[in-house]
Amino acid sequence: MEANKSETAPFFIKDCALIAIATGKRAQNLRELREHLRDISPNSIYYHFWGGLLRPRFDDPEYHNDFAIWIAHGLHNKVLAERLAVIDPAKLEAPEDLRDELIETIEEYLDEAEYLTWSKRDDQFEFIRSQMVVFDTHISVREPEEFVQAVPRMAVGSIFYHFIDGRRRNENSLDDFQNWLLEFGNKYNDLRMNIDRIDPYFPPLKVLRDELSEVFNNYFKG
Repeated sequence: MEANKSETAPFFIKDCALIAIATGKRAQNLRELREHLRDISPNSIYYHFWGGLLRPRFDDPEYHNDFAIWIAHGLHNKVLAERLAVIDPAKLEAPEDLRDELIETIEEYLDEAEYLTWSKRDDQFEFIRSQMVVFDTHISVREPEEFVQAVPRMAVGSIFYHFIDGRRRNENSLDDFQNWLLEFGNKYNDLRMNIDRIDPYFPPLKVLRDELSEVFNNYFKG
């Protein structure tokens, strides 16, 4: 049975920012990095993979996470950096799966390596955790068709909060757009499938906003 329009709560658009908080843990070589990865907070791993989407990044754009960037530029190890750069956290179901993938990739390289390189003392990898601050934009959507106009106007922080962080917050691991459309029953299954095809990790947030906008526009405007 499909939900009645009056029974479906509005989609309240939020904005967000990530506040970086030092953990006090640093690494100067791969072994130290691996050991810290064993017990560092999942929140820190999340920040180093996803946080770069929300902050200006002036490093080589071919590396999509902070671990790969540091290994490429701090340890001058392009081989391992490229292996870490292709890890897609969106395809791993649990935070611990991402931790395991990181450690396994580093350990495989350590087994192959003939010697261990060190970064300069002032260029160590610093583990950061983050705290999310959420803002109310006072904008809401009552019908899915309204996303055609709403999405292009969303701040990149709103895209991050609803399309990326929603996957971490929601028990079914779906973004907020798909979750809200589920309130309408099966009516928007095709739309949800099109949203689900968008890669949430590798494109910049502005590109994600454009891709979401195109999906809603194509669905409702043909």
